[in-house]
Formats: sequence, structure tokens, C-alpha cells
Amino acid sequence: MARARLWWEIGIVLALSLGQSALYSVLSLVRALTRAPLADQSAALNPSRADDALWDALYRVLDVFFDLALVALVVYLLWEPGRSALRRMGLDFARVGRDLGLAVALLAVIGVPGLALYAGSRALGLTVQVQASELDAAWWTIPLLLLSAVRAGLLEEVILNGYLGERLRELGWRPWATIAAIALLRGAYHAYQGPAMALGNVAMGVVFAWVYLRWRRVMPLVIAHTLIDTIAFVGYPLAAPYLP
Repeated sequence: MARARLWWEIGIVLALSLGQSALYSVLSLVRALTRAPLADQSAALNPSRADDALWDALYRVLDVFFDLALVALVVYLLWEPGRSALRRMGLDFARVGRDLGLAVALLAVIGVPGLALYAGSRALGLTVQVQASELDAAWWTIPLLLLSAVRAGLLEEVILNGYLGERLRELGWRPWATIAAIALLRGAYHAYQGPAMALGNVAMGVVFAWVYLRWRRVMPLVIAHTLIDTIAFVGYPLAAPYLP
């Protein structure tokens, strides 16, 4: 594929997905910094999409569906005759045990320090307060939050590491440059939480991108990301009343 066409493809994919999120997130941070101290502001995880619980659930399911359509798009773009894109990026169940083990290790390396970073940055006023979703709105609230965690794991890891990692490799980028680009993009679309959490996500991006380039499997990253977000979406609301 011609280099110019590859760049156009990458630009369109990012404009429709994580690049768009990064731009809005950076603008959100800039706007927040001009309004009031970050410590006095908040950001909602999985904000309500409608006042009525049933309509809120419908909109959330549609959000998940259209995000997964973006995942399907990049898988389609990477597919070549006689070469499965799923096997190419390691989005399969060929190594379930190894993928689970690596995912749990990544959860320990990223998840626990991430909680400490959030607590410390909140104390220093460098992060907005994260508002958790109410878990008792309806019986389907927790299943929808779990679905959102899976959606986030697939959307971010498949596009960031599976798709972008493969395309930048085709363009001849060195591994360190690929890791830096992926990590900075991850940090950018988390900038709305504040500079400290953005830097924390850059660090997460470095680790995840290195793991992908080392083993060429996105599945452990998807699993780890899903577990981290499950803790954030479900575990955090349960623990929040007991936190200082």
C-alpha cells in the first residue's frame, strides 16, 4: 500500500475515533484550567445519557455498538487475502493461559499504581474528582458498566496497539517512535482528568505498547484494560463511600 494512502487511512481512522477523543479531551482540560482550580471540578465516568433509566440503557447500548463498529473497521482495514487481521494482531484465543497471566501482571503493574496516582494527584490538586456511576439505578446498570469496560478495552487497545502499531510498522517507524506516539495519544485523550492522570496514562501507554511490540498480541492488553476499567466503573463506586 502506498505511504500516502496509509497516512490518509490513519488520519481518517483517528479522526473518527481516538484522535477525535484526544482533541476534545485536551480542549476540555484547557477550558477547565481557565475556569477554576482542578481540585474543585469533577468528571463523570459513564455519565447518564437520559433521565429515564430505560432510555439511558438504550443509548448506552447504542454507544457500545457504534464504538465496536470502529473496532470492526480497523480489523477490516488490516485484513489481507490469506492473512487474518485477528491473528495478525493476536486478537484470538490461541494462547488463553498466557494472555490471562500477562493481563493479571499488567493489572498489578498499572492498576495499583494508578489508584495511588489518582489519590496523590487529588491531594495535590492536579486531578479533577472522578464521579462514579450509581450502581442501583436499575438491575441492568452493572451489566452495562461491564459491557462498557469491555468496549473500552477493545476500542482503545485494538486501535492504539493492534491497528496503529501495525500501520506505523509498515511505514518503517522505529519501535521507540511507535511506542512514543501511541503513549502520547493515550495520554491526550485522558487529559480531561487533569495533567497528572494524563501523564499516568502516557506511562500506561509506554508499557502496553512495548508489550504489544514484544509479543505481537493485543488480547492480553484488552483483558488487562477491561479489568482495570471494571475496577474503575464498578469497584470504585462500591469503595468510594469508604475512601477519605
